[in-house]
Order: sequence, then structure tokens, then C-alpha cells
Amino acid sequence: MGERADTAFNTTGSKWLLPVSEILGFPLDQVNFLACQLFALAAAFWFRLYLSPSHANPLVRHAVATLLGIAFLIFCFGWYSAHILTVVVASYLIIINADINNVHKYSMVTAMGYLTVCQVSRVFIFNYGILSTDFSGPLMIVTQKITTLAFQLHDGKAEERIVRPSLIEYLSYNLNFLSILVGPCTNYKDYTDFIEGQHISRRLRQHSGTCNGQNGYDKTPDPSPLVIGVVLNLSVYSRPHFSSEQLVQTPFLTRLTYAFFSIQAARPKFYFAWTLADAVNNAAGYGFLGMDENGKPSWDLMCNLNILGIETATSFKTFIDNWNIRTGIWLKTVCYDRAPRHRLPLTFVLSALWHGVYPGYYFTFITAIPITMAARTVRKSVRHYFLASRALKLSYDILTWAATQLAICYTVMPFLLLAVEPTLIYYRSMYFHVHIISILAAIALHHKHKPREPSATTKTFSPSPFSSSCSAQCQPVHSNNNDKVD
Repeated sequence: MGERADTAFNTTGSKWLLPVSEILGFPLDQVNFLACQLFALAAAFWFRLYLSPSHANPLVRHAVATLLGIAFLIFCFGWYSAHILTVVVASYLIIINADINNVHKYSMVTAMGYLTVCQVSRVFIFNYGILSTDFSGPLMIVTQKITTLAFQLHDGKAEERIVRPSLIEYLSYNLNFLSILVGPCTNYKDYTDFIEGQHISRRLRQHSGTCNGQNGYDKTPDPSPLVIGVVLNLSVYSRPHFSSEQLVQTPFLTRLTYAFFSIQAARPKFYFAWTLADAVNNAAGYGFLGMDENGKPSWDLMCNLNILGIETATSFKTFIDNWNIRTGIWLKTVCYDRAPRHRLPLTFVLSALWHGVYPGYYFTFITAIPITMAARTVRKSVRHYFLASRALKLSYDILTWAATQLAICYTVMPFLLLAVEPTLIYYRSMYFHVHIISILAAIALHHKHKPREPSATTKTFSPSPFSSSCSAQCQPVHSNNNDKVD
């Protein structure tokens, strides 16, 4: 027990806050993370007010953002931060030297390859006893940024006018203190516009029909205090542990209830981290998306989740749409929209590889493939029968919410268990074979009732399970999608 307690308060980074960790009872790595993010929140206000484009040139803003980000890395992860700096520098050499037609391939192989090597090393170094905020998190975010910029350079979109960045611009984009610890990943053009003071004006020009300087928004709108006012709700969560005796001797409904609340308990730490990251970016003035339909400023550009949409999701796709939104956009941009065939399986496999090499990740994402297909089939086959009245529609929503929560219990638990043995024990205890049979039946129904080929005058549309209906260049619309056929 003593060794386990020592591990709980260990970290690969600074130990300056160890007394605070012991007093609060939080693991030291989480205390370091929280300290950096709160410092980043304060620094973001200073960055917007005293280091604004009107007070400092872009070079100074790039340099300060980069240095603060590197300082956070060293404070939280110590020498492990060298991994992140290494892959960023190596990718910059590719960006400036590679042919534009192949830059995206070289960058993807380099970034994902290095990430995978580091993920493999984590399995052997930490042996499943990983710290909740180890260096792989920032490395995963940096991988998204490296590949996003490389693909944008390859695509050569004229409206974005993206050119090969200078070293300081590249370092700032990847390592800035606003998003280095938990992200999210954003477009390179958005970030450079923000640093140069053009972000707000460009977004307002996109709404020129209603935002022509006559509605009071010719100046920079202030970030919403509702977004910045984050409720600090840090939760310490440990992975659930299953023994064969516990699961065999308890009733099925008890097991299901335990699984449901175990997964519910795992969410708050993500809610907290992403909401705080959203607040940090908004405090710096970077979260401005544009004007909403009511002509009011929207600060959802850096929003990475919609908690209400997650908790009330009535389909697996809706859950994915509202969870880790920016990662969903990244997966859609670099894989789903580009794969010539088998787009759904390839994208889920890429998502698993990006998360790491623990077997539980692959159980989760491979299982998600037939579940997504089955959910689409059931929705298309039966939903229209429940639209005749509000009562029927409500009953359908309740039923599909329960089915979605059941699917999440089966799918997500291996992600938390990580290892093969507890995952197989969990599957056996939850009658997973019955679940698989129902999925196969739904897929068979899908093949039996395939939609007709669209006519030449009909625009084809293939919805992605990795983002909402908005394009990768803008923030997805957070909705429950109850009235939209997937």
C-alpha cells in the first residue's frame, strides 16, 4: 500500500508543489497540471490586455506564447518534454524541405510514427500504472497540429493562403501555452490571424451581411464571462478493477449499473480539462467564432465538447459529435474525407492508434465500427414510425437514449480497463455475445435494405461519425441531432 501511495504522488515533472499535493490529497501530476492551467488562464488575460497586437508585434507574441508553452512542458513532464520538442523540430524540417505533393505523407508518418514509439515505451515504462497527465497528452495534440498544417499545405487552399511558416511561427503554433497541455488543435491560419490581430476582423467580415461595423462590433468583443467562469471540479479517478468473483456473483442489473456509473465517473476529468482549456483560449481572445444568428458574439471556436449533447445523446453518432469535437474534425480531415474506401473502419483504427497501444483502446474503437453501422441502420429503419406524435417521439428518444448508454457501457469500458484480461472478464460478465448477435442482425438488416443509388440530380451526402454537419474550417454545431436522419 505504501508503494501505491508513493506512486500516486509521483510525477515526471517538477516536485515544487509536492506539499500542496499532500495537503489536498491529489496526485502531484494533476496538481502540476492544474497549476499550469490556472497560470495559463491568468497569463491569457495578460496576453490579451497587455500584449495585444496594438502593444506588441507578432514576433514578440509568438516568442512569449512559445516560451510559456515550453516552460509548462518542462514543469509538468521534466525531461520527457524533449520528446515533444524533438518531433516538432523534425516535422519543421520536413515542412520546409519536403515537396508540397508529399509533405502531408512524410509529416503523417513521422508524427504518428514517433507518437506510436512513445506510446509503446509508456506501456513498458509505466506498465499500465500510467500517470493521468503524462507527456503523451501534449504529444497527441502536437501530432494533430503537425498533420493538420501539413495537409493544409498540401491541399493549397487559395482562400486560406497558407505558406510555409517560419521557425518561430511553427514553434508558436505547436507549442503555445494556450493549448500545449490539452489542446485543442486548431487551424494554422486561425492561429496566425489571432497572433497578428486579424482573427476578429476576419471573422466579422465573414458575417458582413450583419456585421458591417454598424452593430457595435467594429471593435474586438470581450470574451463571454460565462465561458471564462469555469467551475473548478477536478476529480481524481482511478480505473475500475474487475475480478471474476465479483462479476459472477452479482446480478446482471447490478453489474450494468456499476458499469454505467464507472463510465459516468470517468467523464468529469475530461469535462474539466476541456472546459478550462476553452476558458484559457477565450481569455486570450482566441475563441471568437463570429456572430450567431441573433447577431451576438459567439466564443465557441475552441470548444471541444458539449456536455448537454453528450449526456442526452440519443445515438452513438450524436455522442461522438459532441465529445472531443476538435479531434473528430481532425480525424475527418486527415482520414475519413480522404480514404477511397472503408472510411469508417480506417478512421476508427487511426483514432485507436492515435490514442495509444493499450489493447483496451483497440477493443473500444473496433467494437465501435459495427455499433455505428447498426445504429445508423436502426435509425433509418424505424425512426420514421415514431414521428407521428410528440408522445411517440418522446418515447423513441427515451428508448434510444437508453440504448446509446448501453452501447457506450459496452464500448467505452475497455478504454478504461486498458488490458486484455479485465476486458474479457467484463465482456463475459455482461453477456457480450448477445450484444454482438444484435449488432450483426442490425448490419444484416442494413445490407437487406440498402438505400437506392441517388439520381444524377441528387447531391450525395455521406455523414461522418466524427464531426457535426459543419465543415472542418468552422466549429461544429452542438445539437442533439434528434431531428436529423444520420
